[in-house]
Amino acid sequence: MKRIFAIGDIHGCYKTLYELVFNRIRLEKTDRLIMLGDYIDRGSMSRQVIDLIMNLQEEGYDVVPLSGNHEWMLLSSYDNHDMLPLWLMNDGQTTIESFSLDEISGFSRTYIGFFRNLKYFHREENFLFVHAGFNDEAEDPFADREAMIWESRFSYSNPVFTNTRIIHGHRPKQLDYVRSMISQNSQVIPIDTGCVYGREMNYGYLSALEINTMELISVEKMDE
Repeated sequence: MKRIFAIGDIHGCYKTLYELVFNRIRLEKTDRLIMLGDYIDRGSMSRQVIDLIMNLQEEGYDVVPLSGNHEWMLLSSYDNHDMLPLWLMNDGQTTIESFSLDEISGFSRTYIGFFRNLKYFHREENFLFVHAGFNDEAEDPFADREAMIWESRFSYSNPVFTNTRIIHGHRPKQLDYVRSMISQNSQVIPIDTGCVYGREMNYGYLSALEINTMELISVEKMDE
């Protein structure tokens, strides 16, 4: 059986991501790795995180990277500099510095192309993967991209989500809370365990969920 992993928000925590992918999960090319967005900002090694994802894809690993609100803010700022203050308010400067740039216009076409090609959701049988959540009131929740990167919910009643479990990131949760949602077979399971925020805020883990076994694999923050 193909192993299918989902990893929550990374936010520039490259060392922790490396440990999780290569030493704990031991990712193989027969696996699928779904990444839920927010690879950049806050942490100091955003470029290394993006390079790792791109290298995995180039080497033939089955990686499905989704967009988070931080990738959206980067692209919005790149396309319209009036949006730049919003991104900088959300620690965009750490990403600019990680890429050794003086300003946002310096991003190469390769990286901008990577961000533009990110999907907003992914389906695996009766699982949906998304950065934040969905517009439960919309006739077509999959058409509302803004909701998918900004709006998290505890439950969904829209008929399109019947018999579907939703795995998301975006809002950090303590590790015990995530484990309890898994054990309760919750319809909605958040897997952002707040790696970048550290143990001092009762977070400080990067987590991956293997959906066949519902095993949560977590690594304590290794980045400074």
